[in-house]
Amino acid sequence: MMAKQTLRHLKKEATEQSLAIAAFELALEHGLDGMVVEDIVQKAGYSRRTFANYFTCKEEAVAMGSTAVHNTAEFENLLTQIPPNASLLDVLYQLIQMQLTTDLIGRLRELLLLSQKYPVLEPHFLRVLHHMQTVAQETLLDLSDGNDDEVYTYLLINAVYGIVLPLIDGRLNVLLPGQSMSDHQRAGAVTFDEFLETMFIYLRKGF
Repeated sequence: MMAKQTLRHLKKEATEQSLAIAAFELALEHGLDGMVVEDIVQKAGYSRRTFANYFTCKEEAVAMGSTAVHNTAEFENLLTQIPPNASLLDVLYQLIQMQLTTDLIGRLRELLLLSQKYPVLEPHFLRVLHHMQTVAQETLLDLSDGNDDEVYTYLLINAVYGIVLPLIDGRLNVLLPGQSMSDHQRAGAVTFDEFLETMFIYLRKGF
């Protein structure tokens, strides 16, 4: 019974991801006004009824598609490689590096640009960021297994993920993966890796 339930869950998750990825790709290609739900379900190979089981509107699907992945096995495998005696801060550092990949940052920037052009997308964009933070919280708490104070755990998570939005929207002078110096208007920009190191130096020293 448990195996069937797990298989059913994986199948539902795969369906949701496929619809979301199709929606995001169509929005990038045609703009939000240039695509409808029917286009999404045709591209993903599902029915409108199936779409309605997962999403309330195309905007929700588009936003989720920016963070959707085809296969989470690699991420889950990386989590198992974190040393069991690693500090919570070191675990979070590894988690951030795994989650905030070059590909994901690029897709989040694309979603941000879409939400600036189509304001109806903005609340869904913010919801995606909140979901990322929630997943990180749950993962870190699970990895901590009660060995660290929950207040400390939430403090670390919120300190790190609270900086994602100003990072993505350009308020921080950080050269994101895929950007060249000519793309960046301000002088003195630091690379994403440098920014990550600086952020965790602050966290390790206390701020």
